[in-house]
Amino acid sequence: MNGWKRIALTLVPLLALAACGGEDGVDSETTVERKFLSIGTAPPGGAFFPVGGAIAEVLSAHGEGWQVTAEATKGSQENIRRLARGELDLALANSAITYFAVRGESGWEEPISMRAVMTLAPNVALFVTPQTTGIEQIADLVGKRVVVGPAGAGFEFFVRPLLEAHGVSYDDFSPLHNTQTGAVDMLGDGSAAAAFLGGAVPTASITQAATSRSIHFVPYGEREMIQLTETFLFFNRATIPAGTYRGQDEEFHGLDVGSMHLITSADVDEDLIYAVTKAVYENREEVAAKHAAGRAINPNNVVRDTGTEFHPGAIRFYKEIGIWPESAGS
Repeated sequence: MNGWKRIALTLVPLLALAACGGEDGVDSETTVERKFLSIGTAPPGGAFFPVGGAIAEVLSAHGEGWQVTAEATKGSQENIRRLARGELDLALANSAITYFAVRGESGWEEPISMRAVMTLAPNVALFVTPQTTGIEQIADLVGKRVVVGPAGAGFEFFVRPLLEAHGVSYDDFSPLHNTQTGAVDMLGDGSAAAAFLGGAVPTASITQAATSRSIHFVPYGEREMIQLTETFLFFNRATIPAGTYRGQDEEFHGLDVGSMHLITSADVDEDLIYAVTKAVYENREEVAAKHAAGRAINPNNVVRDTGTEFHPGAIRFYKEIGIWPESAGS
């Protein structure tokens, strides 16, 4: 079955003690089936890597005799492609990227059969700029140098729709590529006027940016946010509480631009995904203890629809514990 990596381990003959197995002892060979599973994450530095590692540890400790390995990858796009080729069993991905992958849109040549296992932490992201740049709204990005995420990371899957809703395109400014830490450095030395930063709240890169200088959170338009959430299921309203970052005196009403979610290939065995979902959900406190993003594994969030169909094994477990929304069907 796709998604299962099995190996039979032959145990050495065991000499039974006379009290247990007879006067002369008994030699026996026992075959034990071990299940080796792999989870694709992302490069170290972001939330995917530690969250994937935490999930792997929970599955190894509480699964059905599994040995689970978290693999550092280039991120969502690589994970989706490797799941499709059967090189991974599970993976973390940004739900915006999976949304377009399963539809064969926005650069994906054909639909890729992925399924959601659970929706995880929101990715609350926005354009951040030093207050000295004079950038007040998204339209002010025109003509500026703007960091739009690491090259090849897939940020364009959610940044482009955000910009287009506000009447701006990549052609209107100079897009730069860097990690979030690198983007903060570029804001500091003036080589970039703004940067798209975010993740689970609080986000380390935004904390870093706010600590070293006075920054401005570039707001989204209310009409544009309504349009985006109505058009794309992966966009969701999100609020950054006042006081989350230095100098942030008021709530910031923004967007989850594509939650992290746990995914698998559509043809992976239903019983396996049922058992995986059950093990992670029932031991979610252990994931949360290793990374704050684990707190998103809760009854209200894990079944949230981000535009990728859920795997039947996951649906079976969620129905069993009574949290699957009736309106979602089977």
